[in-house]
Amino acid sequence: MITRDTDAFLAFARGCAPDFGPATAKAAFLVAPDGFARAEQSAGDNRYMADAAAFDAARASAEHRELQRALSRSLPTICFPGDPEAPDALFPNNVFATVPGRLIVGRMRHPVRQREAARSDIRAWFADVLGYAQTDLSQQPHPCELTGALVIDRARGLGFCGLSERCDEAGARLMHEAFGLRATLLFDLAPGEYHTNVVLAVLAGRTALICADGMADAAVADAVAALYAPHAVLLTEAERAAFAGNAIALSGHEVWMSAVAANALEPAHRLALREAGFALRSADLAAIESAGGSLRCCVAELF
Repeated sequence: MITRDTDAFLAFARGCAPDFGPATAKAAFLVAPDGFARAEQSAGDNRYMADAAAFDAARASAEHRELQRALSRSLPTICFPGDPEAPDALFPNNVFATVPGRLIVGRMRHPVRQREAARSDIRAWFADVLGYAQTDLSQQPHPCELTGALVIDRARGLGFCGLSERCDEAGARLMHEAFGLRATLLFDLAPGEYHTNVVLAVLAGRTALICADGMADAAVADAVAALYAPHAVLLTEAERAAFAGNAIALSGHEVWMSAVAANALEPAHRLALREAGFALRSADLAAIESAGGSLRCCVAELF
């Protein structure tokens, strides 16, 4: 099922058992922020990106190294070198994603990011080292920025795809098929939002962090909240702006977000995560966040 009908999606999704696959990844990979700078093309539809003067490449590189060390305590985490000609390359989850035994390569909207999809070293690592097959969406015309645009409940095989300049409806269908999902809910992001994973996180298939103001239709937030009740957390505008929605569960008992995001969480929302069985983990990414993404954007998952 792939639909815009929230009622139909909710009725179907409630019948999906958490037996689709592992709820969290077995490993992760990062791409170093080499050449970290403001990408003007990306800035055209990313309101979270700072002015060029706010970019600090040395600090971003140090934060990224600490992030890898921190995540490695939760699961194996490797890091590929960055490309100075690809200043957004530190956000690989938009370009590369996996299902068991297969790499999916996305189609990026902006030419400055399309070059990331052509990286032979990353493709060869999956093919020659891991033996993964490949689904390559990068050469077709429809933008589909993978787990930036598509938030996935891996346990139940459900997708939540926010449409924007970074993902159109045809691209969403291509991703739905590539991930082999049981059902995907299509919806429009609110004006000014570029990626779903900034306004929605599904954590280990049992909890959702929802930024209702990031969705054009409040019914979408209501449906997601109903599906994950009683462990649905409706984030405030301030929490969204601090990237609290850009979170990820890398195990069944830990949720990761940036230090800025964690500090912005209201006490009731911290409690809600604890009651759902999650310990909150964070990393200082203040310099990296000037590029308009946060912790979840930095993490490409291996299933």
